[in-house]
Amino acid sequence: MPSSQSRSRARDRNDVLNRPEFQSLNQQRGGDGPRRPVRQPSQQEDARGLRDSSSEGAAGGDGGVKEYPEQDCIQLNPSLRRIALSALLAIDISLSKRLGVCAGPRGAGPRGAGPSGAGPSGTGATLRSMVTLLALSGHALPWICGTLICLWRSNTMAGQEVLVNLLLALILDVMTVAGIQKLVKRKGPWDFPPGFLDIVAMDTYSFPAAHASRAAMVSKFLLNHLVLAVPLRILLYLWTLLVGVSRVFLGKHHLSDVGCGFALGFLHFRLIESVWLDSATCQTLIFIGSLRWTPLL
Repeated sequence: MPSSQSRSRARDRNDVLNRPEFQSLNQQRGGDGPRRPVRQPSQQEDARGLRDSSSEGAAGGDGGVKEYPEQDCIQLNPSLRRIALSALLAIDISLSKRLGVCAGPRGAGPRGAGPSGAGPSGTGATLRSMVTLLALSGHALPWICGTLICLWRSNTMAGQEVLVNLLLALILDVMTVAGIQKLVKRKGPWDFPPGFLDIVAMDTYSFPAAHASRAAMVSKFLLNHLVLAVPLRILLYLWTLLVGVSRVFLGKHHLSDVGCGFALGFLHFRLIESVWLDSATCQTLIFIGSLRWTPLL
């Protein structure tokens, strides 16, 4: 008897179904405990499970491929035009940052590197003052206010005709450049916040350069309607070029912004010349502006 009991114990010990992890199988096999009823899934649950599994499979399939913005993707076979435009844009940004010798709240001096400069030296402060004054000469407020003062003091109909058309050209330039800047929203090389005068003139972005557009339009307008000597004509062309370059020195615009500003200024001049207001229309506008209504009665 003891030998048979030991043999049965050894048999139970070697039986795989007696292990703890297989107790449930052993109970169902032996039939000792009550079996739990197995609930069959309904058709709605089967359909829902199929939808969930398909969505998880789609998510798992797409999970390995992460979508990135278009500007961060690498074009494996870019076109020659795209390569040329990218190269020109990189050169434009690099040269504009190198030319921003007076960039920053105080300027970095001619040997500084924009806003990373420690501070302006004596030569750097003088250069920045000259560049700032030169850029201010192409601002919208001095030209609009000066045109209004000259129009108020003018006594000749020919002079008033020229000044009224110049005033309309300045307003057209400000509104057109502000609209394009709002659409493009290109920031400058150093991404500085605009100053108070720039906010007043709605010159808050980089493309196109408002000062360059205004300088080109005004210089072309004056050269076409004023009789100037050759030295004054040369100075006027030089002033137009320096106004555009001064904005690059201040870190406000790229070189491409200035070039497009010059082209836009010439377009504004052509447009004003095509819709030139005659003397009678200008006199009517002057009387309306000065609240003199008698010519209209």
